[in-house]
Amino acid sequence: MNEVQQKRDSNDRRYIEIGLKIAYYRKLNGMTQEQLAELIGISAGYLSQVETPAFVQPVSLKTLFAIADLFHVPPSKFLEFEEQ
Repeated sequence: MNEVQQKRDSNDRRYIEIGLKIAYYRKLNGMTQEQLAELIGISAGYLSQVETPAFVQPVSLKTLFAIADLFHVPPSKFLEFEEQ
């Protein structure tokens, strides 16, 4: 595997981790995907893709900031990754 492919795989894992953290905070706050999506102005389908580990879906900073603000957590919480 070349260096570019390794970096892409590493970023894919990060996107998946971000999605799982979003799902964690959403569930912790007793919200459905539809409710969260409506509150931050995105589609429930897009949020579903972001949260699904089987599907790598990048999330914009605008969306990440909106989610962090809604749940009263620093955006950095979503960007803390375990070392591989």
